[in-house]
Amino acid sequence: MDYWTELRTALMVARLGTVSAAADALGVHRATVNRHVETLEAAFRAPLFQRHARGYALTDAGRDMLEIAGRADEMFTDLAGRARGKAGQLSGALIVTALSGVAPLVMQAIRDFHLSHPQIALDFVAGAQLARLEHGEAHVAIRAGAKPDVPDYVVTLFRRLRFGLYASRSYVDRAGYPDRLEAHRFVGSVEVPRPVPYADWMNANVPPEALALHTTDQQVLHSAVCAGLGLGFLAEHDACIRPDLVEVIPPGEAWSTPLWTVTHVDLHRTAKVKAFLDYLKAARTGQGDSQTGPAI
Repeated sequence: MDYWTELRTALMVARLGTVSAAADALGVHRATVNRHVETLEAAFRAPLFQRHARGYALTDAGRDMLEIAGRADEMFTDLAGRARGKAGQLSGALIVTALSGVAPLVMQAIRDFHLSHPQIALDFVAGAQLARLEHGEAHVAIRAGAKPDVPDYVVTLFRRLRFGLYASRSYVDRAGYPDRLEAHRFVGSVEVPRPVPYADWMNANVPPEALALHTTDQQVLHSAVCAGLGLGFLAEHDACIRPDLVEVIPPGEAWSTPLWTVTHVDLHRTAKVKAFLDYLKAARTGQGDSQTGPAI
């Protein structure tokens, strides 16, 4: 492939941010790195980097280069490992991104994957945004809600998250069992658009003045309910491990949302991504029909 050496050098500069760091990583002189970048920019007829005192920043053309070259590098590494017969000795990095509240559902898979493939450097990035997989921000994303429809993403139903209404035993001891909900205090949010399956119920049944604590953060809500501030909706997998919680309204399909695994089509069949997805499938709890294929 034309300019593969130069492309690999530019990819290292993009990842590390400076010519010196890229030269050290590649074991070449700084002048060689500069020459490779200049050759590639001449071939593309566009600058790949903006040079400044702190290092190199990507231009729009550079971001396109990083996207394509990064995927090519992942696939070449996977091919080289297979050619050497090291399918059982995976190496490199694997980045998984999900909401922090999803961690209990996937940590067994992460542990088992690590024990089988200790050479893999695992990184769990907690966040609400769907990572740009085409830019190499993650190898596997786990997301709740509507099915992602980004072209070239492979989207699979992992399971459904179910929510129920709970109170702490300390709250029940203080305020009584909430058989008449209008007499009780709540934790959460009302009259605020939120992509959670219980939002409509909260808006219809809980006046703003009934909120002991307003929050849109699920982890804060969980802590507040456990502390006894009021009633609140919690994920079933979180509530079932807390013996100090009382189920007020049980989880149901009406208060459930799908949880998806998302990968990029170019990396979906690489050995390490396939292996991790197999561990996720083995560790899955709950039911759901898989829907696999490029998101459209």
